Amino acid sequence: MEQAPKRGIWGWMFFDWAAQPFFTVVTTFIFGPYFVSRMAADPAMGQAAWGYGIAISGLFIAILSPVLGSIADQTGRRKPWIGFFAAVKILSLCMLWFAEPGSGLIAPLFFFSLASIAAEFSIVFNDSMMPRLVAQKDIGRISNIAWGLGYLGGMIVLIFVVAFMAASPETGKTLLGASPIFGLDPSLSEGDRATGPLAALWYLIFILPMFFFTPDSLKDLPAGRAVRAGLSELKSTLKEARQRPGIVRFLVGRMIYQDGVNALIALGGAFATTMFGWVTAEIGIFGIILNVVAIFGCLVASKFDTVFGSKTVVIASLISLTIATLGIVSTGPGYTLFGLLQLPGVDTGGLFGTPAEKAYIGFGLLIGIAFGPVQASSRSYMARSISADEAGRYFGLYALSGRATSFLAPFMVATVTVLSGSPRLGMAMIMIFLLIGLAILARTPYPAAKISV
Repeated sequence: MEQAPKRGIWGWMFFDWAAQPFFTVVTTFIFGPYFVSRMAADPAMGQAAWGYGIAISGLFIAILSPVLGSIADQTGRRKPWIGFFAAVKILSLCMLWFAEPGSGLIAPLFFFSLASIAAEFSIVFNDSMMPRLVAQKDIGRISNIAWGLGYLGGMIVLIFVVAFMAASPETGKTLLGASPIFGLDPSLSEGDRATGPLAALWYLIFILPMFFFTPDSLKDLPAGRAVRAGLSELKSTLKEARQRPGIVRFLVGRMIYQDGVNALIALGGAFATTMFGWVTAEIGIFGIILNVVAIFGCLVASKFDTVFGSKTVVIASLISLTIATLGIVSTGPGYTLFGLLQLPGVDTGGLFGTPAEKAYIGFGLLIGIAFGPVQASSRSYMARSISADEAGRYFGLYALSGRATSFLAPFMVATVTVLSGSPRLGMAMIMIFLLIGLAILARTPYPAAKISV
């Protein structure tokens, strides 16, 4: 296969740069914690509502992703689909500006869920372009570098938000001790709400290199025929997949562990807010730390993926995430490891002033170093297991495996939180998904198309 020109590959990688701020500042570190802590009547209710919102969007993504992937193989061209879903995502993110404190939870959850659905559908089409752009030997390296580039973009936007936009409601000042730019009103959390439009603008600008420079397939069936052919192909793909047990095992394992990864990313920042009462500045700094470590993790994983293979990187990442999740749910004011290690409760002042908060940050570093590679190397694992001609339909199944039960972990976290009244016990459910997925992956061949391990 002839590799795409460098500017085409960079254009493809810039998709991750463009897309990541939505997940960083909206889902995890700014808007999500704001929704949990200031829009809901209490944090437990907020965590439950946020978890249910993620679960509902995950259900739609799970049902429709494989259909869209099969249609993509028939139409050939990915860019028109990415453009359509980009428009939906941008408009939905802009609507988050109207999520004022006390304005109700339904509308913000609806537009956040719609943005999540559009974001994930765009990823299906973007990921399915990779096997045609990059030689097999370079897939793991390019995938991890692209993911690291995404975290760099997310970190830049996050730094801008906590430094210039999101201010403490008590002091009215940002992390730099200044008033928010553009006259944003801290009492109405306008800096937190503005992350939606900001992520939309960033996406709009930086998705353009992919449209301008990345080559697309020339095949172009009319939409009606493509939909009919895609649905027919999906049916045959599901039958065919049963004759490829390695790929099925990989997809099932990923379905389970990715559910845990998604829940950990989406709910981790809100959980810290609940445990320690962190405000936007502290959540933002925590996010910046995680993104710095994530960039380093992806760069290292890009080398390890080439030398040791995608499976090794994914397994190591899952072990790290499991240890980290155990650590964060076992840490609270004055203790860690479920109280086996008591910590001084004295607050020394400033950010993360108690030893327990510092311990939480330490466990967070394990999350930061692993959650990029576990996703990037899973993507390269899949790309190495299929041919370019079947990339759309199998990456549709790959998206399905990442979302088929993606409503289940947030649903379990939310439900256990409601029933027990304990956000800590709810978050502990994530470990079940990570461990089961790890056990299945350990017995999966690499590449997944091989007959046996």
